[in-house]
Amino acid sequence: MKRTFSTALCCLLPLGYWVNAQSGLSAELKTEYIPGSSYIRPEDSTKTNSKSDFKRIDLNLSIPLSVKKDTDGKVRSWSMLLSGSYAKMSHKNYETQLFPDEMLNAQIGIQHMRPLGKKWSMMMTASVGVYTDLERVSFDDVLGQGGILFIRHFNPNLSLGGGPVLTTAFGVPMILPWIYFDWKTNGKIKFNINFPQGMEAGYLFSDKFALKAVVDLNGMTAERNVGGKSMLLGYQQITAGLRPELKINDKLTLRLTGGTAILRSFSENDRKISSIFRDKKIADPRFASTFYAAVSLRWNLP
Repeated sequence: MKRTFSTALCCLLPLGYWVNAQSGLSAELKTEYIPGSSYIRPEDSTKTNSKSDFKRIDLNLSIPLSVKKDTDGKVRSWSMLLSGSYAKMSHKNYETQLFPDEMLNAQIGIQHMRPLGKKWSMMMTASVGVYTDLERVSFDDVLGQGGILFIRHFNPNLSLGGGPVLTTAFGVPMILPWIYFDWKTNGKIKFNINFPQGMEAGYLFSDKFALKAVVDLNGMTAERNVGGKSMLLGYQQITAGLRPELKINDKLTLRLTGGTAILRSFSENDRKISSIFRDKKIADPRFASTFYAAVSLRWNLP
């Protein structure tokens, strides 16, 4: 049996991008494609003839409002955060439609980063967004979240952080944990773990090119009206593969990812705190593993 944390975590996923926000203007435009794969019926784990694909475009933007450096060169900053994800899905051979054709997640927020002495730093975020399947947009589709993260910098290559995140994904404010871990070696081999964004291990062939093995966690959320009741539909995916990175110039980086969508699933929950602790008697609807591809362009302005 499975606890239903997944829907809330889908709302929190954009925080993973913002942990590494630059002190200057930064943006990422990303497209993903997962071809149609078989729907696995949750009642008996049978692979059916029904298939669904997944296509998504993401845009994340961090706009600095105020950036100051102290005498040690550490940055204290305020930034505006904008993010949007639009997904389009095609479904074949279903007797009844189980999943939405479209989903849109769009957020606006603010982020504050500052040092706390020589070994610690802090980051705070607050945002509000629309999470919808685009069938009917209402105030129920608006969800808010905010968090505070305390990070311990053991050395330039190792950081560990944690803190609470406040979310309204379940209709009433509730607190969930937020964990951050970053580790890299000196030289050409690099390791990075950033939960809930994912992890990567890479080799730097030159200042312009790197090849990485990656595992990414991602998802989306949509508020839906089911029988007059507000419900939250969560989509989760775990992908793994290889990611060549080409640094075009000091500002632009191109990233290509090819691999496997290890897990794709949907979960639906009512907007009650009790639902997050409830065991499910039947597994969530999911899809068979299949090919995964993504292209992203990152722009950083120092």
